[in-house]
Amino acid sequence: MDKQFEILQKEIVYSGFFRMEKYRLKHTLYGGGWSADISRELFVRSACVAVLLYDPDADKVVLIEQFRAGAILQPDQAWLVEIVAGGIEEGESAEEVAYRESVEEAGCEIEALLEIRRFYTTPGCSAEWLTLYCGKVDSAQVGGVHGLDDEHEDILVRAVEFDEAYRMLEDGEIISAIPIIAIQWLALNKQKLRQQWA
Repeated sequence: MDKQFEILQKEIVYSGFFRMEKYRLKHTLYGGGWSADISRELFVRSACVAVLLYDPDADKVVLIEQFRAGAILQPDQAWLVEIVAGGIEEGESAEEVAYRESVEEAGCEIEALLEIRRFYTTPGCSAEWLTLYCGKVDSAQVGGVHGLDDEHEDILVRAVEFDEAYRMLEDGEIISAIPIIAIQWLALNKQKLRQQWA
C-alpha cells in the first residue's frame, strides 16, 4: 500500500504556553482509495525529554511528585508520581535537556546517560515527541523540594528502592505513562545496566 496523506487546511486556533492547531485532511485507505475529509485538532508543543534517574550501587530510582493540570478531572489524583522531564528549548539537544532538567527538578547530577527510546506519547491528539533516557546518579543526598520558581514548579523529590518503585507501579500509585514505561524498561534491563555502570 502506498501510504499518503494530504493536508487540505490548517488553522492555529490557540497559541499560548502550548499551541492548538486544527487540520482538515484526508489519507489513503488500506482497502484502496482515499478517506473522506477529516477534521482533527492537534496539541502541539516542543519535543520533550524524560529521564529515569537510577543509582545502580544502591539500586534506587529517583521519583518526583508534582501537581499536574492534565489530571484535575480526577481530583484525588491531581498530584502525580513521575520522573524528571522537560521540553527542548531552541538550540538545545535532547541530551542537554536531560542534564539540565535533572538538576532543576531533582537536584541530581547525571554521571552517565543512556538513551532508552524515542516515541510519541499520545499521537491520537498530540504531536509530542519524547526522548526517554536512563541517567546514572548518586542517590545518597537526594530529597527535598525542587523546581524553578519562575515556572511555578513545586516538586517533591525522593529516592526509593527499585522494588518499591515497581510495587508503586503495580499498585496504581504511578499512573503516568512515561514513568510506567521507564520503570518497566529498567525491570527488564537492570542487571545488564548495573554491570555496565559498575
